[in-house]
Amino acid sequence: MADCIFCKIVKGETPCYKIYEDEYAIAFLDISKDCYGHTLVVPKKHFENVLDCDEEYLSHTINAVKKVAKHYVDNCGFKGVNILNASGVEAQQSVFHLHFHILPRKDKCEYDGFPHLPGTNVDFDKQFEHLKVK
Repeated sequence: MADCIFCKIVKGETPCYKIYEDEYAIAFLDISKDCYGHTLVVPKKHFENVLDCDEEYLSHTINAVKKVAKHYVDNCGFKGVNILNASGVEAQQSVFHLHFHILPRKDKCEYDGFPHLPGTNVDFDKQFEHLKVK
């Protein structure tokens, strides 16, 4: 996709701080600098999000996420990671090329890695009937 910033990074048209690369995926530092080590992992083929990504690329991309996350914990002094993905405008996706965020963590008190949700009063039986895969 010609105007996609992540496609430009994959093609080498836009520079990045590349952490990892294989045949299917690339991982690089997020330029937001919002936390130390914030890394994005994207498939090298353009998919809008996890909902339209084919099984082959999704599998290889999540394997790259695991490889980078494990490297951060095993070799870089982190104790854990948050792995985040937003798929769709309603989920606050802002770049429409599938990507996973890796937020390396040294201390659980550094920042809150999960949204504060308002809760729901919908009965679990109703949720279950609506959401189960049939």
